Amino acid sequence: MLTTLSLRDFVIVDSLSLDVRRGFTVLTGETGAGKSILIDALQLILGGRADAGVVREGCERANIVAEFSVNERTSAWLTANELHLEDESLMIRRTVDQKGRSRAWVNGVAVTVSQLRELGETLIDVHGQHAHQSLLKPLYQLKLLDDHAKTEKELTAVRLSYADWQKAKKLLDDATANADALAEKAERLSWMIEDLEVLSPKKDEWETLNADHSRLAHGVAITDGLGQTLEALTDGDETVSSTLSAAHGKLTSLSRYDEKLADIASTLATAIDLVEEAGRDVSRYLDRCDLDSERFEQVDRRVSQYFELSRKFRTEPELLWELLENSKRELERLTGEKDVDALRKAEKNARDEYDRVAGLLSKVRADGAKKLAEAVTEEMQRLAMKGARLEISLIPNPPSANGAEHCEFLIAGHAGVQTRPLIKVASGGELARISLAIAVITAAETPVPTLIFDEVDSGIGGATAEVVGHLLHKLGESRQVLCVTHLPQVASCGDSHWRVEKMTVNERTLSTVKPLIDGERVFEIARMIAGVEISKKTLDVAEELIQSAHVKQ
Repeated sequence: MLTTLSLRDFVIVDSLSLDVRRGFTVLTGETGAGKSILIDALQLILGGRADAGVVREGCERANIVAEFSVNERTSAWLTANELHLEDESLMIRRTVDQKGRSRAWVNGVAVTVSQLRELGETLIDVHGQHAHQSLLKPLYQLKLLDDHAKTEKELTAVRLSYADWQKAKKLLDDATANADALAEKAERLSWMIEDLEVLSPKKDEWETLNADHSRLAHGVAITDGLGQTLEALTDGDETVSSTLSAAHGKLTSLSRYDEKLADIASTLATAIDLVEEAGRDVSRYLDRCDLDSERFEQVDRRVSQYFELSRKFRTEPELLWELLENSKRELERLTGEKDVDALRKAEKNARDEYDRVAGLLSKVRADGAKKLAEAVTEEMQRLAMKGARLEISLIPNPPSANGAEHCEFLIAGHAGVQTRPLIKVASGGELARISLAIAVITAAETPVPTLIFDEVDSGIGGATAEVVGHLLHKLGESRQVLCVTHLPQVASCGDSHWRVEKMTVNERTLSTVKPLIDGERVFEIARMIAGVEISKKTLDVAEELIQSAHVKQ
């Protein structure tokens, strides 16, 4: 519930702070005084679009602060967005500068406008003065029905199912529409894969092939060189090993005369071991190597195949294995897309599921339409429309994300006549009353604690206006209701009364709001009745109107 509203440098408001009570509060004032300024300020608090025009002329920025007591839905939203309360109150602040840039805070923490809009939906519900015009639009009628019937769960399921169906339908349409192109691409991939599979390239094989090719290409030189090396090391007549052995023997013998020579002899022994180990390594390599010309021809042929395919498919030899894998995956995907029967079956299953959830939505809507029509019809009798009735017709529609039907509001202006579309038969006054009846009914069901009615009583008067006042007062018994009105019959039903005044101070136009008590309220009601000239008789009528309203309540 709204508890405090403070404005600074907003439109033509210099500085204003209001404590807001429970119950039914009315806002009145002369035309152009700025009655809707408070509503505009609250719209900004609710995440409405910011505009530089709201900044009072000559000021840097407009500042709006609203405090609320917290309800369960609001508390849950704050917790979900990690905006925890320090106490039971909630403060929202929004500023707008001269360039139209705005900032918003919730309990001192900066938030986005979208977050502000989500939070606002848990706090205040605004019924604008042009709601009766929107009532003529089919989409608005359907939204009213959905809100009243509480179809959110079913509507969400329909929208998700519709998206799945459209996706399946597109795959089917693409497969059938592009069948020739897909077939040509699949054929091209098939022969590419066939050529590549003959080679069957493997990852990292190209590097190994290059190394083998280089080695095998110089096989004769390698064999001759290793043979000469082995003969020099260990297998010849005069080998490095025998020469070192002779030197080692000589030094070993001489070490009897000088012990220092033993270290040199030990070094030579190590050298002999290394030379003999090298000889054994050369010998093992010669025994195991495949340096024959037949092996070279095999490797050379494979290298040539790599080069041939890399030129053919315009890619690097080392990437042929990757081209093969990608081509197989793409062909598999195209083959799946070409399976029209499978796609047709998938599309049918998706459509069947859509029809199922759309049917559930239609049933909920049908039940809701009957109840909403009955409730509005009952309220219309109280709004000087005796015998009138509202019917809500659900008309089949091509399937869409909003279901398989649209709705149409049908009205019978009095007893004994058939209902006809609202847009064709309702006058401006009837539209206003029907809209108000719907607003009262839907507002009674909404969990939002604060309801605002911005001149929704336009187009009515007399006894009907009195009924409207009592309806709004009744709403105020269970929640907070603020109403901008120009009707004395409605204003007299308020628990609290604010007058919006416009004045000139130092050649500047300012607007202010004054809570009225007792005689001030009587005078304001009299002004609403008579205009400029207020007589004693008018004051008496005003006082009687207030007393009568509260007696009936």
